[in-house]
Amino acid sequence: MNWFQVKSFIKYQLKAKYAKGYGLHSPFVFTLVRDVMYSKYSYYAFSQIVQLRKQLAGSKEVLDIVDYGAGSRKLGLSQRRVSSLVRQSSIRPKYGELLYRLIDYFKPGSILELGTSIGVSTAYLALNDTQRQVITIEGCEAAAKVARKNLDQLGCVNVQQITGQFVDVLPKIVAEQERMDLVFFDGHHQKQATLNYFNMCLSKVSNSSIFIFDDIHWSKGMEEAWEIICAHPKVSVSMDLFQLGIVFFRKECQKQHFIVRY
Repeated sequence: MNWFQVKSFIKYQLKAKYAKGYGLHSPFVFTLVRDVMYSKYSYYAFSQIVQLRKQLAGSKEVLDIVDYGAGSRKLGLSQRRVSSLVRQSSIRPKYGELLYRLIDYFKPGSILELGTSIGVSTAYLALNDTQRQVITIEGCEAAAKVARKNLDQLGCVNVQQITGQFVDVLPKIVAEQERMDLVFFDGHHQKQATLNYFNMCLSKVSNSSIFIFDDIHWSKGMEEAWEIICAHPKVSVSMDLFQLGIVFFRKECQKQHFIVRY
């Protein structure tokens, strides 16, 4: 964590509550926290992904990683070990397993991920039901190739990979979807880029849609983007888990924001 993230985490710790659902008056959120977030049930897919992590942690492969920014072309090129990516950039098991349980509970018809990296988070999204299509976008071709190998190894036959910058490929994907059931925003951790992609996907939102944002406290800009998203008139319920932010659009729910200890 950088200094900004440390300060944000301290604030989160001071404000967070509702552990295991205690004190929640919203039946929808209470059930979600108690039965999904704090569920102790372990799925077979979890051990599969743990084994993949161990394998990748021992890899000596080096990738040329391209970093992109909103509205611009290549910003930087750096060499990163696959072992470093799985330790530092891939979603932590605690939150990956939450993604899996959310999908198991809500059973979204379609899933879109913005930011494949080497495919660890994609595996959590895909393995719950290999009959459900998952579309994932990655800007770095080298990372996307490693992700494809990892997903094939896990039997994720339901994943459609698209390589390209979000700003270039997302409009076409959104236009082709009847609705956006679950979207995981995990790339371009910049305020305006995050808001742009949110608003783009918002055009196909339904009452049962779920949007999940990674690294909402990554920077001041990301925190500002998260606050704007939570305040949007279409968002009824928003949940801050520090690492992840989750928003729902259910018209039957009163507009509320929760900082949940997780």
